[in-house]
Amino acid sequence: MKLEDKITVLKGVGEKREKKFLSIGIETIRDLLLYYPRNYDDQSNFKKLYEAEIGEKATFTVKISSIIEDRRIKRNLSITTFLIEDSSGLGKISFFNMKYVKNQIKLNNIYLVSGKVNKFKGQVQLTNPSFELKSENNKVGNIYPIYSLKKNITNNEIVKLVDQVLNLNLFKENLPPNLIKKYNLMGKNEAIENIHRPKDQKKFIQARNRLVFEELFLFQLTLFSLKNKDVEIKTSPYRLYNDVYKFIDNLSFKLTDGQNRVLEEIFSDMCSETRMNRLLQGDVGSGKTIVAIIAMYLTYLNGYQSAIMVPTEILARQHLESFREILEPYALKVELLVGSTTQKNRDRILTGIYNGEVDILIGTHALIEENVEFKNLGLNITDEQHRFGVRQRQSLNVKEKSAHILVMTATPIPRTLALVLYGDLSISTIDTLPPNRKKIDTIAINETMLDRALNFIKKEINSGRQAYVICPLIEESEHFELDSATEVYENLKENYFYDSNIALLHGRMSNDEKNKVMEDFNLGEINIIVSTTVIEVGVNVPNATVILIYNAERFGLAQLHQLRGRVGRSSHKSYCILYNSSNTKISWDRMKVMTDSTDGFYIANKDLELRGSGDIFGLRQSGVMDLKISELPRDLNILKYAQIEAQNTFKEDKYLESEDNRILKAELENNLKVDTAILN
Repeated sequence: MKLEDKITVLKGVGEKREKKFLSIGIETIRDLLLYYPRNYDDQSNFKKLYEAEIGEKATFTVKISSIIEDRRIKRNLSITTFLIEDSSGLGKISFFNMKYVKNQIKLNNIYLVSGKVNKFKGQVQLTNPSFELKSENNKVGNIYPIYSLKKNITNNEIVKLVDQVLNLNLFKENLPPNLIKKYNLMGKNEAIENIHRPKDQKKFIQARNRLVFEELFLFQLTLFSLKNKDVEIKTSPYRLYNDVYKFIDNLSFKLTDGQNRVLEEIFSDMCSETRMNRLLQGDVGSGKTIVAIIAMYLTYLNGYQSAIMVPTEILARQHLESFREILEPYALKVELLVGSTTQKNRDRILTGIYNGEVDILIGTHALIEENVEFKNLGLNITDEQHRFGVRQRQSLNVKEKSAHILVMTATPIPRTLALVLYGDLSISTIDTLPPNRKKIDTIAINETMLDRALNFIKKEINSGRQAYVICPLIEESEHFELDSATEVYENLKENYFYDSNIALLHGRMSNDEKNKVMEDFNLGEINIIVSTTVIEVGVNVPNATVILIYNAERFGLAQLHQLRGRVGRSSHKSYCILYNSSNTKISWDRMKVMTDSTDGFYIANKDLELRGSGDIFGLRQSGVMDLKISELPRDLNILKYAQIEAQNTFKEDKYLESEDNRILKAELENNLKVDTAILN
């Protein structure tokens, strides 16, 4: 059996089950073994009955002596209770609505029973415990894996498939021997075995440390390989024409000190002989878009074309409007290419790009299609970088490898983390906001204050303003008690805003439908939008002054800050209302971070501290770090060592040609989808 074999080679996997597993990304044996548990049921805490403490989870080796109780308490509720004993004393195990256990448990045999401990009159009592007849191959009493599941897949299905291949030692060692010895790392196959079926806590920690180091080391190797390749790419230096400063002077507003500083950094890159590869990060509303426009204008003055890729069609259309307003008076031709562009317009635009008639192309992923050919591309910009992964942000490079690269994000990242995430980029930060921006008042409410909040929104609407209402789901879910956009929309329309124009917006709508809603909202024909987070990125409606976010506890702080940035985009006083439907202390601690601060960098640090890097962008591992097992800041110490070793590896063997490093090169190509060209 090989790692590349499809899981259909395994017992019990036919066409139907294969399709189910494809839905969670498992196609091959490799995918299966790299589908790590998300949690564990640790039943390895063995105790004597007299030692157990109330509230702890423990496993006991006991004899089941007799049935104490077996009766129906009331309709739909029955109880079966057994007496258990070990050398230290007596206890009870009770099963509710599990009458079948009478046929499974044989009296006077030795069993392993595991569960949460309660006590009555000093005697241990367990309710609905796990139980298993004691044998040489018990599952009860071990550390049991719990996997991320979809509705039609059970945990036991994954466990059974993993069991078929776990002990076959299918992986080749992919770390150099010197690193394994230096950091006393567990071997790859042993680590895979102990991450799925830990023999004990010590083995689990060793396995996890090994796999975290490997993952972060390979990730850092990828970034260094990209950066090394960038250093080798030479380009013709731009001339810094005075016209670009006249352009800046003619703007209807004055640039902030932060904008001027990052522009000088960008100009310095573009006027050098090395291709620019720079990250521009700034808080919501800090003015990154005008910086991009100015960089594009300098590109135009030097005879080159520019392209900007954004994650949503809504943002792309918004950019088209603002870019044309600013640039067309200077005779630049700006076009839009998105998924919904008609074939007639697409053909016209593609011809214009190829002939050099189009100076700036704005678009979504449609920009990276093969038939998009530029005559003279000089600048690639990726906007809202946090929505794209490492490989995606390199996609436009294929069009023209010597073109300068600028990636932008409105999700501030703690600098220590940014240096790790974006090791292949130089980093610029706009740390000042335009002077006319007013502070957004942020309050957190519970259910008792919701009516009051909705009446406040009604007051804002009546004064001529507009509002957003954000929900985490499109439709009601069986799995989460969350307010869905459709449910909230119907409720608000019928009971609160029956005399206002209210619209629903979500990702399942067609592009034409979404664009029509946003266009009407921009024009003021819609007073309130009830939306999912499709409006999170870049939407700019200056007249919108209130945003109400349902189930705010379900969002990351960085994402809440992004959403809050949809208001406060003019001189009007603006408000953000966070409806927290949770009563936990941590949820209210997180709300307090939002109500106390509007500083995106402070909020990002708190988000990292409270939730970890996996959720810092709102959705778990949303493309920035496609990590399967590592978590920051938990693994920051391992990451630092991984970064040092990756750097040293490239210093000593730039193209990974030594015998020990060839397998690393193969890992980067196969596992991280890095093009061979990057490493050659």
